[in-house]
Amino acid sequence: MSDPPAATAGAAPIPYGRLAAFYFAYYAAMGAFTPYWSLYLASLGLQATAISVLMSLWYATRIVAPSTWTALAARSAHPVRWLWAGCMLTLASFAALLAPHGFTGLFLAMAAFCFFYNAVMPQFESITLSHLGTRSERYGLVRVWGSIGFIAVVVAYGWLIDRLGIGALPWLMLPLFAALVPLALGNRYAELPEEPRAAVGDGFRARLRRPQVVAFFVAAFLTQVSFGPFYTFFSIYLQEHGYAPTVQGLLWAVGVLVEIAVFFASVAIFRRWDAGRVLVLALLSAALRWWATGLWPDTLAVMLLAQASHALNFGAFFAAAMQLLARFFPGRMNGHGQGVFYGLSSGAGGVAGALLAGQLWRFGGHVAFIASGFIALAAALIAWRWLVANPSAEATR
Repeated sequence: MSDPPAATAGAAPIPYGRLAAFYFAYYAAMGAFTPYWSLYLASLGLQATAISVLMSLWYATRIVAPSTWTALAARSAHPVRWLWAGCMLTLASFAALLAPHGFTGLFLAMAAFCFFYNAVMPQFESITLSHLGTRSERYGLVRVWGSIGFIAVVVAYGWLIDRLGIGALPWLMLPLFAALVPLALGNRYAELPEEPRAAVGDGFRARLRRPQVVAFFVAAFLTQVSFGPFYTFFSIYLQEHGYAPTVQGLLWAVGVLVEIAVFFASVAIFRRWDAGRVLVLALLSAALRWWATGLWPDTLAVMLLAQASHALNFGAFFAAAMQLLARFFPGRMNGHGQGVFYGLSSGAGGVAGALLAGQLWRFGGHVAFIASGFIALAAALIAWRWLVANPSAEATR
């Protein structure tokens, strides 16, 4: 994680190493939690209904945790201390899961863990953007280390679980959460001009009402809704169409690998194209991805190509979203903007997407994915109308 040279002559150096290390550890822990935690809960003897309730806490807390934490940080004279506290509380609440619990104890401990774990990343995104400043096109070079950490742990922990058993998972995850604490303590906001906290709040509310900003958040919400069948049922869908577990793993891995590639290419991408246009392209690619998944699930080449488009409909979308958030909510308002983005997209959008996918799945997986394609298309049209075809100069200042 060597530091690339600064992109702007005379600009303050960007602490790439410290920022990238935090992303690596945060998403490495997610690489253990997302694919394997439900298996661990099953090993405790919990039934499917109980597991689904516990896992739903991940999305439910995303609705409130990011906006709550970033609002508290924005009102603080020392906002970075909320990042430090969030990481310490994440470690403490996860450590509580190592003790024997009944369902009620597991529910309370997981609710606390999911809340604090989901709370800290939007604030850290704001810290990263404060260092990047006018060089926000370099965001992907920092964020890519989160994707690298995720795929490294997915692969390594799968191998370890095969040998040690799923019961070892919490002990394997504990060092990852412990690493977050010193990495958080090593990070600070870049120096920003002092702004009265009341003025920050008033300015944020005014910007939040701008049509371009509203359209951006609506598009982000719909994007996450369109991912509902993928995140909830994709492995089941592949199994229904005869794909062996090894091929399923390959299809999942392809998406993350190409995501890493697009993050590395992000500087060149955003030097050539505006973030609004990249966002629209990402959403159109999502529509094509879901339609291909729904219409040609038995053709491996099509499925590989659809998964490869994850580089656009997740990697490019996320990088463009960060640039737009930096544009819409500059300075100390950015943490607020990050909280709303995470709460609406991966929070409310994640819950709505999972629930809608469950209802549509009764008519067949292909119906759910085709419907997702139309939802992504609607998001693309909204983004095109308000962020590309009719951008407001006022909204970008």
